[in-house]
Amino acid sequence: MREQWAILLLAVQFLTRLSVPASAGFTPARLTAATRYHPLVGAFIGALVALVYALALLAWPPLVAVVISIAASLLLTGAFHEDGLADMFDGVGGGMTRERALEIMKDSRIGTYGGAALMLALLLKATALAALPPHAVIIALITGHGLSRFSSVLVIATSGYVRDHGTAKPVADGVSRESLMIAAATALVLWLGLALGLGWMAALLSLVGLALGHLAIRRVYERKVGGYTGDCLGAVQQGSELGFYLGVLAWL
Repeated sequence: MREQWAILLLAVQFLTRLSVPASAGFTPARLTAATRYHPLVGAFIGALVALVYALALLAWPPLVAVVISIAASLLLTGAFHEDGLADMFDGVGGGMTRERALEIMKDSRIGTYGGAALMLALLLKATALAALPPHAVIIALITGHGLSRFSSVLVIATSGYVRDHGTAKPVADGVSRESLMIAAATALVLWLGLALGLGWMAALLSLVGLALGHLAIRRVYERKVGGYTGDCLGAVQQGSELGFYLGVLAWL
């Protein structure tokens, strides 16, 4: 249990800006194993964001509360995945060759493609959530953040890392069968909770939306670079989360 606790803390450290005890004991093997807890940490992030939304809703209209909750998620994660989305679209949109695309992704500056993609993603996310009933927003935030992290884990498990170094290099060795099973079980529990809370059709359409978001983003970058980078993982997470919310909204 102590080992699993240390691995969980490293997952929290990797995906958020939250401080973790130094006793977590970083090792490359533990950080690689931490992918098993990415959906759980995602659900934790979603729960905190949902709490911010619920508190903001006491004083402001739904759209304002949603925007405040999104701002809270950006602060909590350091816009980790949003930065990946912007960098990935800058690289794919501005790079005529694989090598140039990878070079652009490493550039910390944001370009036209990345800025447009990020703006549209945040706008769609905010308007989709604001259109949902408050109880559905809370459930969707928790589940969406969790399942979209599992979507990124699936990329690690089924694709190849294309850089020699980078943010995602510590997890680029792949996902063990044990880690994938734990991550999948967590995702399944979260999805069943959504089904119980919002109904089976909403749950089914949420999966359709998440899958479409996952596949669409993968198609964009895999045709260009032939694998994934840390930025691509962030982009997949964002695309999957947005597709998830749109799927829920399609029913409710």
